[in-house]
This record gives sequence, structure tokens and C-alpha cells, in this order.
Amino acid sequence: MAAIEKRMSEPGFWDDSEAAQAVVVELKSLKSVIGPINSSNKSAAGLDELLEMMAEEPELEADVIAEVERLEAVLDDLELRSLLNGPNDSASCILSINARDGGTDANDWADMMLRMYSAWAVKNDYSIELLDRQDNEQAGINHAAIAIRGPLAYGYLKGEEGMHRLVRISPFNSEGKRQTSFAAVSVAPEIDSSVEVEIEEKDVDEDTYRASGAGGQHVNKTDSAVRLTHRPTGVVVQCQNQRSQHQNRATAWKMLRAKLARIEEERREQEEQSKYASKARTGFGSQIRNYFLHPDQRVKDARTGHLVGNFHSVLDGSELQSFLDAFLQFRAAENAR
Repeated sequence: MAAIEKRMSEPGFWDDSEAAQAVVVELKSLKSVIGPINSSNKSAAGLDELLEMMAEEPELEADVIAEVERLEAVLDDLELRSLLNGPNDSASCILSINARDGGTDANDWADMMLRMYSAWAVKNDYSIELLDRQDNEQAGINHAAIAIRGPLAYGYLKGEEGMHRLVRISPFNSEGKRQTSFAAVSVAPEIDSSVEVEIEEKDVDEDTYRASGAGGQHVNKTDSAVRLTHRPTGVVVQCQNQRSQHQNRATAWKMLRAKLARIEEERREQEEQSKYASKARTGFGSQIRNYFLHPDQRVKDARTGHLVGNFHSVLDGSELQSFLDAFLQFRAAENAR
């Protein structure tokens, strides 16, 4: 950490803002692990003293139990963080959500998921930047992409990639029928320009078009939106959130580099590829997680079996972390076989 802090104090460090931000994220990532370790070591030493005092003052037993439980929670968190050891796990991430099967309900569901991940990010002190958003004319969104920036964001969220299924009484159905809808999530590491990702410009098609908004509001009258298609892989990214075509193009290229970095990571780790390939499938039976509002409220992960009985506590970001932790443990157990 001292070497990184020294580097940050050097003249010209902020000349390349993108590379500088990556270094800041790296430092925060190290501090998020080393800080709790140092604190736990001090607390463990203090616990020894507390145990000695309890021998003479039995009324301190409750304090000792509380401190032991606190230390156990810290150690459990550090154990989970130790599982985030992939090549890009410490990075920030770009998370994209696309409405799939289910009509207007799917558009609404995609918007609900966007709010869920945003709420989780805020609760965990991550910063968020909206990169792209396409509103649906009736409700919700067709597509959105956000950058979630901070230590280990990609490591925690990459397991969210796949199809998410919602079952509820549709608010858009006048007959009050039950509706099943789907939204697809993809997650890629946000990498800075110093990381090599091989992209031949001749392999990328660029299209520009007019940005669109819900109800015709906030629509740019010029062709400011940018879509990039990487022909060798079929990856398509688009950005229309900025008013400037130049800014949208720069963001689209960043998104493309992130997507291709994810593909390269999957290629290197073929044993994990099948766990993250669900985004290519749609419809029934392909979902990684089921969210129920009818006939009862619950959220259950199809891979880990982890279950939370309060739908809204997951959607407001409060209990989403338990699913992320359960998947990290599940993946570690699978890889250990």
C-alpha cells in the first residue's frame, strides 16, 4: 500500500485520469482487506485481556460473547473476500440489464432490477454511473447499463449474470392474471486503458443514430447515440446517455473492451464457463434466480438453493448480499471437487 500511495503523490499521476482511477480502486481494495485484518488482530489481543478480566468479573460475560460474535462476523467476511481471487475480481464492473420475455411486465421487471442493483451499490459505498438507458414507451426499460465502481464490485456481481425470473399478478393486466417475465443480466469488468485487450478496429462496425427517450422527452435531435458491433464475437454495445457523440463513442468503446475482457476470462477459465453461460438462453428453465410475489413472497436461487422469504428486502438491496455470498461459497465448493 505504501508503494501505491507514494505513486499517487508523484507529479503527473492524475494526467491519465482513467489509469489513476484504477490505481485508486486498487488501493481501496487492499485497504478493504488489510484494514479489517489489522483491526481483528488488535481486537483479538483485547479479547484476551477481556477474558482475564471476566475471571474476576463474571458480569463481563455478555461483553465477551458480543465481541466474539463480532470477530466471527469479520472473519467470515474476510473468508468470503478470499474467494474473490479471479484475474479481474478486484475491478469495478459494467452491469447491463435487458428486458426479455414477458411484454410490458418484463420492461417493468428490468427497471426494478436496475433499482435493486443501484440500491445494493449505494448500501455498500460503491459509486454508480448510468452509461446507457433505453426507456420503454409504456413502462420500465428495454435496456440499461451502469458502471458500479469500487473494490471487488466485479468479483461480487459477476455471479449475477444470467436470466432472472419474476412471477406476480401483473399490474398491466386488467383481468389480474398471474404473469411470468424475464430480464437478462450481464456483468463485465471495467478495465482501464493500461490493460491490453486486443481489438482490431477493422473488426468493429460503428452505427450512429438519434438517442431516444420515453415519451419523446430529452431526445437529442442529432445522431449522438453510438452502437458498436464486434463481428468476430457478435458482441454489441451501445451508448446514448451523453449528449455528445464523442462521449458516447468513448463510453461504448470502454463497454466493448469490458465485454471482450469478460469473454477472455471465460476462455481462460473454461471450467466456470458453463456457470455463466445462462445469458445465452431465454425463457423457462434457464433462470438463475426466481422472484415470487404470487402466490407467496420469496426469492430463491436456482443454483445454490439459497432462499429469502422477503421479496422486498431483496429488491431494496438489503438482502441481495446474501445471494452473492451464497454463490461465492457454491462456486468455491464446485471448483474444489
